[in-house]
Amino acid sequence: MNKFIESIKNIFAIEDLRTRILNTLFFIAIYRLGVYVVLPGVDPTQLKTGAQGLFGILDTLLGGAFSHASIFALGIMPYISASIVLQLLTIAVPYFQKLQKEGESGRKKINQYTRILTIPIVLAQSVGFIATINAEAIINPGTFFTVSTMIIITAGTLFCMWLGEKITDKGIGNGISMIIMIGIVSRLPGAIIGEAAAKGVNKSLIFLLEMVVLFLVVMAVIVLTQAVRRIAVQYAKQVGGTTQLDAQRQFIPLKVNAAGVMPIIFAQSLMFVPAIVASVWQNQSELASYIGVKFSDYTSWQYNLTFCLLIIIFTYFYTAISVNPNQIADDLKRSGGFVPGVKPGRDTSEFIDEILTRITLPGAIALALIAIFPAIALLLGVTRPFSAFYGGTSLIIMVGVVLDTVNQVQSYLLMQHYDGMMKSGKLRGRTAQPISVAS
Repeated sequence: MNKFIESIKNIFAIEDLRTRILNTLFFIAIYRLGVYVVLPGVDPTQLKTGAQGLFGILDTLLGGAFSHASIFALGIMPYISASIVLQLLTIAVPYFQKLQKEGESGRKKINQYTRILTIPIVLAQSVGFIATINAEAIINPGTFFTVSTMIIITAGTLFCMWLGEKITDKGIGNGISMIIMIGIVSRLPGAIIGEAAAKGVNKSLIFLLEMVVLFLVVMAVIVLTQAVRRIAVQYAKQVGGTTQLDAQRQFIPLKVNAAGVMPIIFAQSLMFVPAIVASVWQNQSELASYIGVKFSDYTSWQYNLTFCLLIIIFTYFYTAISVNPNQIADDLKRSGGFVPGVKPGRDTSEFIDEILTRITLPGAIALALIAIFPAIALLLGVTRPFSAFYGGTSLIIMVGVVLDTVNQVQSYLLMQHYDGMMKSGKLRGRTAQPISVAS
């Protein structure tokens, strides 16, 4: 406990880090206040008590904004959908490929296109959201309510997007992921209390068993997130004037789950589309009604199979754009490094790509299995609100974002010559000397 208190003191002793943490808390507080601001023209007392099925997962990710008919009802999800589209375009369209290779200036242009594309996406999704509001809660239904609500929801999403960018720029961690995580964490205490109340005194042992299993699942997610495949790299002896550098042996750390939390977010955002679109057309088409039923129930095999396939596809996709074997091989060649037994250049690039392909498959499958675990937990008797945290999107996002944030704080502490947040159980790479992986 003393070490923990000392680490907190060290964190707030660094002015820049202290300012970033306070900024992050301030932006998060603004977001959470906005979640409880109900859309004009909606009677909050007539709203349904909670979203069900797929909309229940969306409500969990948005921290209750969806079920509250908040001005942040769609949150940051349309922006994520726009990001998916732009990243797909960087593969298929030469213009966007060129932008991606232009470095910082190209990245700024892609981000600007993403912001612009977010507007039509959120406008389209807001129509589906309006259809999910029960008629009793709308005070004066009509064209004016529909148009004004679309505009307000769009403005709310753009404001959430701005908050996320401000957290990334002025705070700690990735702002977009941080906003999603905060929404998830806000529902966790109520879910645990509800699960304990549902089990009661007679089933307290079952509740304790559920908490133990949850702990084991969290550990499994941490292992998956932190797992690394090391490729040994040898540097030849170098002589410069009177200085002689001995040969060094380092490693390239290739993460088993190099894509991190992004495949889950991307796949989940796409899984909302069929249900939202089908909700608009369910009275006109039997097929739309069927799709709406199956893809609104996250325990259905149709939903889970599609979800798993999307996660695996996005894992490979995001890994391909995050880790560039050709660039790693070129960087090694320029710095005089080589992989023992492999020729520098093209052979090294193919060797790294082969290993990356092999380790990505089990990582993607494990990610997909963890993502559908809430459906399994629900079928085994866990209450619906608590099952959403029993793995799946919620848990993976929480673990991923928390680990990334802790690593950033750790970096600040080490740069300021503090010992860091942990004096035992050191984070991977703290004492080792891995070379950087270019992306």
